[in-house]
Amino acid sequence: MPPTLTPIVYALLAVLGTATVTGIALKLNPKTRDLGCDVLSRTIAWWFMCGVIIGCCWHGRGALTICFALISFQGLREYFAVTRVRTADQRALFWSMFVLLPLQYYLVWIEWYGMFCMFIPVYGFIALTVFACVRGDATDFLARCAKIFFGVVIIVYFVSHVPALATLQIPAFEGGMFVHEHGEFILFLLIVSQGNDVCQYLWGKSLGRHKITPHLSPKKTWEGFIGGVVSSAGIAASLAWLIPFNAWQAAGFGVAIAVLGFAGDIVMSAIKRDAGIKDYGCMLGGHGGILDRIDGLAIAAPVFFHLMRYYGDWIAEHQDKL
Repeated sequence: MPPTLTPIVYALLAVLGTATVTGIALKLNPKTRDLGCDVLSRTIAWWFMCGVIIGCCWHGRGALTICFALISFQGLREYFAVTRVRTADQRALFWSMFVLLPLQYYLVWIEWYGMFCMFIPVYGFIALTVFACVRGDATDFLARCAKIFFGVVIIVYFVSHVPALATLQIPAFEGGMFVHEHGEFILFLLIVSQGNDVCQYLWGKSLGRHKITPHLSPKKTWEGFIGGVVSSAGIAASLAWLIPFNAWQAAGFGVAIAVLGFAGDIVMSAIKRDAGIKDYGCMLGGHGGILDRIDGLAIAAPVFFHLMRYYGDWIAEHQDKL
């Protein structure tokens, strides 16, 4: 096993093993049987998700790129099913899922940074709007185009920045480049992002009193949000060894990921409320669909990518002053 993955794998095994035993104990008690079933359902989904991500990190950048391309594909399926795009836009949907998506991830794979950053915002936008016109249906044209492009940008373009992290070469303080063959930057982002979700939920459950968006996401509270941000900073600082920055800098990244994750959560919740649904799907058991799991990650990924890229270059230029 790669040395960088060993402590993470052991920590995940300990946490998930404890959660599994707790779920079984709760399920065996008649008074807490429903809670135990819920805990076990969520824990089984976490076993699956962690196993897939760790396995992909083990096999390197190619496996990670394919993994997130499939996540984007399933996410688009869930999104288009919920938003109920018109029949006249079928050609645009085909291009979104079978042309733009694979091309975007191919650009990530070949590390063509310039085209990867502008492909969907420029060429994808032109293609999707033109194909929305081909059938000659002008009804709700702006709303239809916005709906399609919104999904493609968040679910394909934003999420593709996650495997793109494996292409970054960040200057290290000791000189040379920080090499991360097994997706250390990706693991940092995923652990902090998902840890933020869990911590916000736990803090909100235990201390939550003041709701942030009561009509949009009634379970979101200021206590949960602040607790999640502080906890994410601590988690990020403890994972500083995964990235070429010190603990304070890593904590700053953790705060950014937590705040952006919250933003992504409420944005995607707004879509669900508009569609009148609770979850985007049921693929992940107690976690709903793919989009329910990556809503915060999708918004945080591109910002984290560019923070890492440009902040790393800035540090390299000012190493003698730091």
